[in-house]
Amino acid sequence: MNNDKNLAKKPDHLIAQGVDDEPVESNLRLFNGRSYQIVTLIAVVYAAFHMLALNGVGIKVMTGGLVDIPFLPDFPIETWNFRIAHVAGALILGFLMFSATGFPDGQKPGSRAIRVVAYPLLICGLFSLGMAFYFAWEIASGSNWNGINKDIRFNEIWLYGAPLWVATGGSIILSWFDKQSRGRFAPHDFVLVVSTLAVAVYLITIYGTQMRNSTGTAFAPVGISMAAVAGTALIMELTRRVAGMALVVIATVFLVYVFIGEFLPSFLNSPAITWERFFSQVYTDAGVLGPTTAVSSTYIILFIIFAAFLQASKVGDYFVNFAFAIAGKARGGPAKVAIFASGLMGMINGTSAGNVVATGSLTIPLMKKVGYEKNTAGAIEAAASTGGQIMPPIMGAGAFIMAEVTGIPYSDIAIAAIIPAILYFVSIFFMVDFEAAKLGMKGMRKEELPRVSNMVRQVYLFVPILILIVALFMGYSVIRAGTLATISAAVVSWFTPYKINLRRVYGAFEIAGHMSIQIIAVCACAGIIVGVISLTGVGARFSNLLLSLADTSQLLALFFAMCIAILLGMGMPTTAAYAVAASVVAPGLVDLGIPLLTAHFFVFYFSVVSAITPPVALASFAAAGISGANPLKTSLASFKIGIAAFVVPFMFFYNATLLMEGEWLHVLRSGFTAVFGIFLLACAVQGWFVGNCASFIVRLTLAAAAFLMISGGLITDLVGLGVAGAVFILQKIVNRESIVASA
Repeated sequence: MNNDKNLAKKPDHLIAQGVDDEPVESNLRLFNGRSYQIVTLIAVVYAAFHMLALNGVGIKVMTGGLVDIPFLPDFPIETWNFRIAHVAGALILGFLMFSATGFPDGQKPGSRAIRVVAYPLLICGLFSLGMAFYFAWEIASGSNWNGINKDIRFNEIWLYGAPLWVATGGSIILSWFDKQSRGRFAPHDFVLVVSTLAVAVYLITIYGTQMRNSTGTAFAPVGISMAAVAGTALIMELTRRVAGMALVVIATVFLVYVFIGEFLPSFLNSPAITWERFFSQVYTDAGVLGPTTAVSSTYIILFIIFAAFLQASKVGDYFVNFAFAIAGKARGGPAKVAIFASGLMGMINGTSAGNVVATGSLTIPLMKKVGYEKNTAGAIEAAASTGGQIMPPIMGAGAFIMAEVTGIPYSDIAIAAIIPAILYFVSIFFMVDFEAAKLGMKGMRKEELPRVSNMVRQVYLFVPILILIVALFMGYSVIRAGTLATISAAVVSWFTPYKINLRRVYGAFEIAGHMSIQIIAVCACAGIIVGVISLTGVGARFSNLLLSLADTSQLLALFFAMCIAILLGMGMPTTAAYAVAASVVAPGLVDLGIPLLTAHFFVFYFSVVSAITPPVALASFAAAGISGANPLKTSLASFKIGIAAFVVPFMFFYNATLLMEGEWLHVLRSGFTAVFGIFLLACAVQGWFVGNCASFIVRLTLAAAAFLMISGGLITDLVGLGVAGAVFILQKIVNRESIVASA
């Protein structure tokens, strides 16, 4: 603690402080005393469990052989059971920490009568949980469990399923109307925790028998379907609390489609399916426990823990201060800092809007201070934070989902993302720089910035990132590389005032547990949508629709795919947006003959930029909240600043060398000409070329030259260079004549 105080007294003009601090959501409970200790312990155990299990430490090993419960698997933890525990843990933490409603200032506790109703619901939930344990004991004792026996079916429906539905549905509805104080647990949320345990215990028990193979058939125990209905409701309710209504509405539409699809015309028509058959399969690896949860339970949770260790050692503050030291003196300096710092932090934390809140609270006011309009300041931060999702090697966890879905090695995906990421950030840099030039801005004064020498002396704080990159490209598994990077973050912290000791390790795991709730809930909810797509076959029919469009024009099919990917991503976190779009859009593009990697990158990029695409642009809206600007105007400005992101996917579709496919000379030439083309495009959009404002004709000509340069062909590159050279000479002449006329 003394070291922390001494650091604050040093006259180093550090700008960034608390960049790593998590924002406080309006419905987040703030506990004290024993309540805080309980929630913290659950979060620590949850995060530590994942770190230990992913690195091969089973339950018996964790407990020294003291714990051996029949329905809990020992090392190695069985895949489905691990994912069930993964989702259940996030649900438990989420219901304890996030209220169903917000906590406006001065709010008083709600009606006591409403809370009293929760206690009968708690009895129902506990009864259902008790029956799940009873079933586990019966099966462990040798009972032949099946879905046909009338006694078993009666017990599953009336003694397990019915109480579970009453407890779950009643508590969810009750939570919408009860206004709790911010520092207290809500009784109805305790019921949801019990319901979560009842679902998890039952499914782990039944999936440990031969009944796992019966899912989706008439022989499946009805308890699976009833548990899946409750589990689906729990996932959607937590998603609503932590990520808003957008994804929940989309998931609801897909669920309704399951049962009305048989009445719909054309490619939307689907076979009739009973609720029992559907729900007995949706909570398997065809849906909730499928690719999205597979990624969140391994790669995403691991990198959340890594980010939490970086946060505990205040590395995020260093990243931003380093950016200010390097770029702060340039014209429009804070905006260029936002590009660097927000891109780096966004790559790690995996959420555009969350990163805007974290780093934008610092960079947006500074951008306004040096002369940017509030709409532009918010737009720059939103575009930069969104770009972090496409920056290798972590790419906001999107690369890991892509690897899981496509089967393409992660390292290949990370390498392929290098040039498109460079194009995106170079474009933002040019847009920001030209805006600063038009407004005659200057950078921040030297005395306002951190000392470059001090920042360079602490450059070792980048070591965890470097270790992660090196380990990945040396062939280590993602889990092993992430673990090494996490350990290195703890080691590096010993050279700073924020040494990670046992207390800080505990705090880091607590942070990781809290940070993981939203992304895990979102991935599980996306799994519901993926399950509907795979079980109804609508994805295949959608692919046929794209094929029919391609008969008219392949470009038209791509444009249609772009619109669907952006539409699906509006209001959704990037991870969920890509997971859904990869199931709906990408298979159709592959059927068109587009290479697998190109098709998924195409969908991924447009899912990412949906965060800055009007009318629903989450990252832009978050930035507008900080800058005090109009959300729609900010989203329009961020769309303009991130315009290259809407061009890049078409670039690598027509020129695969931009995805590192082909000979190095061709890759380098394509990369260089594409960067130059992006430069010309930024000049055209901003109306600034060769140090002066460009006329409308010049802007049109520059735009034409830009598209010639980014198309990838040698002849078009040469023509584009020729056009750009001619415009350059013309603009020089115009500038000289303007100077003479002014004199």
